[in-house]
Amino acid sequence: MSVRIRLRRTGRKKAPTYRIVVADSRAPREGKFIEILGQYAPRGGETALNLDVARANYWLDNGAQPSDTVRSLLRKAGVLKTRHETRLAAKLTASAVPLTEGAKPAEG
Repeated sequence: MSVRIRLRRTGRKKAPTYRIVVADSRAPREGKFIEILGQYAPRGGETALNLDVARANYWLDNGAQPSDTVRSLLRKAGVLKTRHETRLAAKLTASAVPLTEGAKPAEG
């Protein structure tokens, strides 16, 4: 089962709002979903995006693939940048060699 993070359309005619949901990739757009992560109102201006960042990170950690539109929304919210920075910091600290206290640095 492939899990996707995608948009589910709500709202009335000519005034769309979307829910950001986690769903099976085979489910239809308005069909069954697993969890609601937030809302997106494209006509909402500054308050257009409302997102539960902790749950989005949880699903991304467990292999959920965002759709193209949701990926751009996550990028605007700063979720993907913080994920990248934390993964990069963990990688750099894992490869860093600790200095011992009595050792002198090499002079060149």
